[in-house]
Amino acid sequence: SMGAVGALLWPAAWKLHQRRDISSWLARWFPKTPAKAVVAQKTPIKVELVAGKTYRWCVCGRSKKQPFCDGSHFFQRTGLSPLKFKAQETRAAVLCTCKATQKPPYCDGTHKSERVQKTEVGSPL
Repeated sequence: SMGAVGALLWPAAWKLHQRRDISSWLARWFPKTPAKAVVAQKTPIKVELVAGKTYRWCVCGRSKKQPFCDGSHFFQRTGLSPLKFKAQETRAAVLCTCKATQKPPYCDGTHKSERVQKTEVGSPL
């Protein structure tokens, strides 16, 4: 048998062990230092936005559904999140895929820069 002291200590040790497991799990899925965004494409994508609809623009550059999020940021453990935005009106919009725009989610022409054009698709700037 464990004895009285062992029986008393066991729950405390178990709690500590569980907490450590949870924090390492959290650290793995939600890293403290986010990954860098990567260039998904070097030209923006024109989309039809619908008034009142909420969209999730890919911030990390890893989504296969550019310019929108497909969950890759989470499964690749980037620590990044998509940019949620609501369309104010139904209209065509040009959304950034190089992920370097200063006006996310919209293209501001940054993709034309030498810096972006010289960067390999799938690589960070």
